[in-house]
Amino acid sequence: MTLPEHHADVSGGWLRAATFGAMDGLVTNIALIAGVGGGGVSRHTLILTGVAGLVAGAISMGLGEFTSVRTQNDQVAAELAKELRELRLNPEGEADELVAMWSARGLPVPLARQVADVLKAHPEQALRVHAQEELGVVPDELPSPWTAAVSSFVCFAIGAVVPLLTYLLGFDSLLAALVVGGAGLFVAGAVIARFTARPWWRSGLWQLLLGAAAAGATYLIGTLIGVGVA
Repeated sequence: MTLPEHHADVSGGWLRAATFGAMDGLVTNIALIAGVGGGGVSRHTLILTGVAGLVAGAISMGLGEFTSVRTQNDQVAAELAKELRELRLNPEGEADELVAMWSARGLPVPLARQVADVLKAHPEQALRVHAQEELGVVPDELPSPWTAAVSSFVCFAIGAVVPLLTYLLGFDSLLAALVVGGAGLFVAGAVIARFTARPWWRSGLWQLLLGAAAAGATYLIGTLIGVGVA
């Protein structure tokens, strides 16, 4: 007996927001600390800079995700309202659209016509089918702006605090902070691989490489500016 496959829950808007938030928090504060640390500032200044980056970035990410998802949902809602009007004013024409789409995919025309005619008597169900076929969305499974915002805010803050840990624990070593931040990037990349088909080590190394590139660039800039100011 073959057991049914269980698919991951990719709806609700939390996964993309959480992933992007965590990675952005890690990379942003690693690069920020590398740049400021490259300028030769004190431990206190580094902590202040990192915490400010954490708070500002988390708020920005949360507000950005909320606005983005809400705007997208509003646009979808407007299209759904338009589609519902068309279904009520021209049910035959909308049914013909479904028949044309389904028959183009290989479904026998008589069967496509039979299903389309059944849907004409149920506008709400017809709207769901048209939304999936024409807009690529499921009306009652749109992502939540609040879920996206909270996920992004929390995950950004968690990611951003990782490269600050050594300084918060009393150490005064830029190298140690960057090593801890790099480890955080690798672990985050490996965790993300659980939601994809990529090997965990490859995903971890890729995120580590991106973070290292960002940190290297800002460290070089910080060193140059620090030397110039001095």
